[in-house]
Amino acid sequence: MSEESTARRGASAVLWNHLELAKEGSVDDDLSENFAPDVVVLTRWGSFHGHAGMKQLADRLARELPDMEFVYEEVLVERDFGFLAWRATASNGNRVDDGADSYVIRDGRIVAQSIHYTLQTASE
Repeated sequence: MSEESTARRGASAVLWNHLELAKEGSVDDDLSENFAPDVVVLTRWGSFHGHAGMKQLADRLARELPDMEFVYEEVLVERDFGFLAWRATASNGNRVDDGADSYVIRDGRIVAQSIHYTLQTASE
């Protein structure tokens, strides 16, 4: 996707493309198509920066929820803000029932995101 066509995408198109690629597990494609190189992500584990920080978070999620299946319960987009309520189940029996992400989307890229979820392990 060219930089010009990326910049013309609206916030809703960016967010839905991100969600589709996330379900497919296409981290590298998702980063290159939907995230600004200097994206900032805030979580309860700290702040993460750039594509390298996003890969750290993707690796964490894959460890906690291997072979995860996402369900997107609510997707809202207003101007350059997006919100996602989600849940997921994993092959190891772990699950998330309260996932909530927010996004700031500018010029066809996600420039900021917050992520929150509570991991329920199979032993709980």
